[in-house]
Amino acid sequence: MILGFLKRRRRQRLRAQPLPPAWRSIITRNLPIFQRLPPEDQIELLGHVQVFLREKHFEGCGGLELTDEIRVTIAAQACLLLLHRETDYYPKLTSILVYPAGYTAYETRPFAGTVLEEGGENRLGQTGRRLGSLVLAWDDVKRGAADPSDGTNLVLHEFAHQLDFEDNASDGAPALATRAEYLAWARVMSREFRALCDADRAGTPTVLDRYGATNPAEFFAVATEAFFERPRVLRARHPELYAEFAHFFRQDPIRYSGEPTTARHE
Repeated sequence: MILGFLKRRRRQRLRAQPLPPAWRSIITRNLPIFQRLPPEDQIELLGHVQVFLREKHFEGCGGLELTDEIRVTIAAQACLLLLHRETDYYPKLTSILVYPAGYTAYETRPFAGTVLEEGGENRLGQTGRRLGSLVLAWDDVKRGAADPSDGTNLVLHEFAHQLDFEDNASDGAPALATRAEYLAWARVMSREFRALCDADRAGTPTVLDRYGATNPAEFFAVATEAFFERPRVLRARHPELYAEFAHFFRQDPIRYSGEPTTARHE
């Protein structure tokens, strides 16, 4: 109890501190969506950034030299998912590893029952429930921040996975408050996931990236990207899905979205 109280007090003090002007300039320059947020949301976001940057460890990989621009640009996008909600700032996450561009991840896999074989996979980002770390490619981070209405955002995707982990599972459902909320979430998400799987098999164009048909966890991450970056078309085509996300995130991104009002409906 004492540790929890002290942590809350420390975070309150961090959120109340003025943001360094250079950090705000980075956010304004690299995140067009920030300027469209209501003033009270801007203030809240900047406060969350202060806490996030104090509590998370960043590490440059592949020869990348970390800068405030890298750290602040990532933090501001990650904290967009925290607005209006009680948050513990991604408690399963301790480290953020940043590569200059796409990287190759190597892992050992069972082969022929007994032999271990290393396989390489090209990736832009990665996170895991037991790893305590999250990996990002900086060039894709910056590209995703610069175009907040293209429906794809690496930071939102990977940090959505972190939200998924908060109930100690990786099943496409974040930590919800009540059993009724879990039941409503499961009803809508299972139907929408099946529909995306059907569209993927048929090759039908969709609002959601068909990568979300991989499994329910990827569906949640892909739908999070669409919710924040293509909210108008998502609400038009998937109103119940949009409503579930609006209830969980306590946000209506249509209010500040840069998505054209005539966004194409796949």
